[in-house]
Amino acid sequence: MSKEDNSISFGMGLLGGIIGGVIAGILFAPKSGKETREELKEFVNDFAEKHAPEIREAKKQALESLDMMKYKLERQYNKLNNHIKAKQMAKAKEKESMSYDFN
Repeated sequence: MSKEDNSISFGMGLLGGIIGGVIAGILFAPKSGKETREELKEFVNDFAEKHAPEIREAKKQALESLDMMKYKLERQYNKLNNHIKAKQMAKAKEKESMSYDFN
């Protein structure tokens, strides 16, 4: 992992912790359910408005990382699959050559 990836991961973890703390604080506050839900809804909407560019960028980076992982996994799968097929072909050729050997 690069330093940038670590920084992004740390930032996302920190942001998640802050959000979790705020939500827990709201949920455990001594208010009625209706008031709490309204506050929570307001907080989430405000947060989404304020941090929309960062959220979009984080989403973009996460999707790019997933695409890269998918590409790498597909390449490894294809290499392994080709290796297995090559072994099977070699084994089949060996059996074929043995069946024609009448010594």
